[in-house]
Amino acid sequence: MDLTQETENIKIARSKKMMLWFGIASMVMTFAGLTSAYVVSKNRPDWLIDFELPTSFLWSTLTIIFSSIFLILSKKSILSGNQRNATAFLIGTFVLAVLFVVFQFYGFAEIMEQGYFFTGSESSITATFIYVLVLVHMVHLGAGMIVLLVLIYNHFKQRYDAGQMLGFELGATFWHFVDILWIFLILFLYFFR
Repeated sequence: MDLTQETENIKIARSKKMMLWFGIASMVMTFAGLTSAYVVSKNRPDWLIDFELPTSFLWSTLTIIFSSIFLILSKKSILSGNQRNATAFLIGTFVLAVLFVVFQFYGFAEIMEQGYFFTGSESSITATFIYVLVLVHMVHLGAGMIVLLVLIYNHFKQRYDAGQMLGFELGATFWHFVDILWIFLILFLYFFR
């Protein structure tokens, strides 16, 4: 590869990373707005002060943390040339992502069992905020799961190795961001009741 082509590849990689970070910054702003509205709304007289977060949300937090760990282990396996472990960790990451979604829906069911609904006469502003925060996160999680499927597909096509990791790194950065975002949200919801 000549110097001109190498310089061009560096520029392309840098622009792709910058586009990803712009997207992440816009997602941060979205959740900053939603959590700010949540904090301001806590002063309302109809705010629920005895609302308990579902335990399923805590289980989902553990699964998403392990999904990030599995993705890190997958990258290490690719870099060391161990394709078998990389495949297992990538698929494990996706399975944990699906499990996260399952726990989220169990969490919604727990909220409804407590008598709190998203809309209608039995709804409350507190439950509505929690539903909105979690559902908006789940939209981003859905995008992250598509990214994971692309990573798995490209891995099976053997497009990643020690010298060719840009696509994997971009996908992993997005996935880790979605994970960190959930951890922020669960801590926020737990400490700002």
